[in-house]
Amino acid sequence: MDLNFAPEDEAFRDECRSFLAETLPGDVARKVGLGIQPTLDEVMAWHRELYDKGWIAPNWPEEWGGPGWTVTQKYIWDEEQALANAPRPIPFGLSMCGPVLMAFGTEEQKRDNLPRILSGERIYCQGYSEPGAGSDLAALKTRCEVHDDRLVINGQKIWTTAAHWANWIFCLVRTSSAGKRQEGISFVLIDMATPGIEVKPLITLEGLHEVNEVFFTDVVVPRENLVGEVDQGWTIAKYLLGHERMGGGALGSQKNGLRSLKEIAADQGLDRDGTFMRKVAEVEIELQTLEMQMLRMLAAVSADKEIGAESSMIKIRRTEIQQRLSELKMEAAAYDANPYQIEAMEHGWNEEPVGPDYANALAAKYFNDRKHTIFAGSNEIQRNIISKRVLGL
Repeated sequence: MDLNFAPEDEAFRDECRSFLAETLPGDVARKVGLGIQPTLDEVMAWHRELYDKGWIAPNWPEEWGGPGWTVTQKYIWDEEQALANAPRPIPFGLSMCGPVLMAFGTEEQKRDNLPRILSGERIYCQGYSEPGAGSDLAALKTRCEVHDDRLVINGQKIWTTAAHWANWIFCLVRTSSAGKRQEGISFVLIDMATPGIEVKPLITLEGLHEVNEVFFTDVVVPRENLVGEVDQGWTIAKYLLGHERMGGGALGSQKNGLRSLKEIAADQGLDRDGTFMRKVAEVEIELQTLEMQMLRMLAAVSADKEIGAESSMIKIRRTEIQQRLSELKMEAAAYDANPYQIEAMEHGWNEEPVGPDYANALAAKYFNDRKHTIFAGSNEIQRNIISKRVLGL
């Protein structure tokens, strides 16, 4: 198994770096690097740049507007975007709903949705979690009455990322209570402008608006918005979660985090502290071993080998490393991370933050990173999957 990149792959990496250097706005990259959320306009402006280049959907086949890249090229692009501090395109349509429609949608659903997702006209969010149905997704209770020509939906979704930005939502809904819980779930596409939908913000611990509650009251959806068959949504849900747990593939964000951790340590004089630098070395070794695991998986995918529980393994290690990096940054910055100014992370702020500019977002990042081991199936659930599929327990 050869884990080295071929010369043509390194040439592609150079092409990615040149494009990013020429096209990515410096002020947006600086925001991302400091942990400040870009505006919707800034995210969509970058979406349009990638769309015009033909690079907005690396995982899509050429017939639907994808660039026709190899899995290695997708990996390289994902890493280089993160290393350049490019804003992440809203993923729910591009990385989740789009692949689902290609696998399970009708030709009409594909023609209606895929070009609009690609262009950025249709922005999706994900309606999965509910109160009492997060990691135990099969416990969801949002009801869907199925009629000949329409669906009628009542219920609530929670922790819905980007629902305040989205104009469409894909939802898991309960269409039957008979049999196993997983057997009565269906997958539906819903226009957010439909009467009866209400979006309420949920302000997270660090004080920012990222997630929402979404309420459905007698929401009428055309029957043709049902993806797949009635009561067969669990199969689609598992397919989608496999894409989500991979988290984009490459480790650019974690490598960026390690780089900034070392810079903070040097600025704080900790680069000469053997005890602290041992902690940095430990997380760097963990990151390197995870990268080797991912490159082995990349080689397997390139050879058309089936991937099993690897996505669960990677999800666990990636999220734990992400949390460890934010913990060490807080430890390195010490008192400089304390004067948390929410205003300095909002748009229009033109004052100097207290302490170094890198310190203001560290507390917010630390708190926000607590979610990574929970969403897309908690790490406890992932360990159960591994124990069942790999260890036979």
